[in-house]
Amino acid sequence: MVLNETKLHEFMGKIVGDMGAAIGTSLVVIGDRLGLYKTLAALGPLSSHQLAEQTGTSERYVREWLAAQAASGYVEHHAETNQFSMTPEQAAVFADEDSPAYVCGGFFSIASVIADEPKITDAFRTGEGIAWGDRHACLFCGTAKFFRPGYRVHLISSWIPALKGVKEKLERGAKVADVGCGHGHSTLIMAEAFPNSQFVGFDIHAPSIEEARNLAEEMGLTNVRFEVASAKTYPGHGYDLVTFFDCLHDMGDPVGAAAHVKASLDSEGTWLIVEPFANDNLEDNLNPIGRVYYGFSTTVCTPASLSQEVGLALGTQAGEARLKDVVTSGGFTRFRRATETPLNLILEAKP
Repeated sequence: MVLNETKLHEFMGKIVGDMGAAIGTSLVVIGDRLGLYKTLAALGPLSSHQLAEQTGTSERYVREWLAAQAASGYVEHHAETNQFSMTPEQAAVFADEDSPAYVCGGFFSIASVIADEPKITDAFRTGEGIAWGDRHACLFCGTAKFFRPGYRVHLISSWIPALKGVKEKLERGAKVADVGCGHGHSTLIMAEAFPNSQFVGFDIHAPSIEEARNLAEEMGLTNVRFEVASAKTYPGHGYDLVTFFDCLHDMGDPVGAAAHVKASLDSEGTWLIVEPFANDNLEDNLNPIGRVYYGFSTTVCTPASLSQEVGLALGTQAGEARLKDVVTSGGFTRFRRATETPLNLILEAKP
């Protein structure tokens, strides 16, 4: 085999970049947990001594962390003063949890995948799944932290208005089930925006439901409650709206879940399905977003589905055509793409 040296060097440059990004995962988690990003964004420029003092951390560790962050382009280094700061764009990504660009939650989820590597390797050998509740704890908080900014920005302002007649129902007073709600951020955002409606969030993961209840209590919301239940068994009938946010592809039997949604809906009700953005053909998903989604699909979503009955394993990049097939196989007769973002497909189904 004769190597093309130019192509080899180019490829090695990409690999070195990927290695830097990979080792940076833990550094981002550390920076978020210790408040390093938030403090630097609020008070910078700061030296390593000043940042360590402000955050109650060790200067020697902070000095090395800052150097790594500057090498990554995540913070700015001022050589003349040996201080560091963050641009507004860097702060939006790493320091502002309400920013739509905030991504620290994604790094928490990646950290959980790294911690669970032995389980995932075994799953490759056996073909068995890994239940959601058996994952490293970083996955649960990471998922919540990652999706919350997008829900805050889009859910009330564009996704619900894109559904036919749903916003008006919610304003008057509607009955809503949010299935697969995790820590409940999607449920709480809707409950806060539509005080005349009643919301219940369901999830199979009891610790996540407990966290959702705590958040609801902190917010003082009385029109929302949370219960442990699966997508095929959650109680209630006559719902005006049922929502699935970034969870249908994780389910072992999404067709069975679709059938249960149809049975639980009012005859004029609506099912809102938010899924990761994907085109129907593999070659159209071979891009940076697809790279991230296929990575999580391999290590999180496919194992979760395979751990359940049926184990259909849609994966995060199922695409609209495959999702439509699942929804209509569950008994729905009307299905459309209501809107989209670069990261999400927002789908509407009606009985």
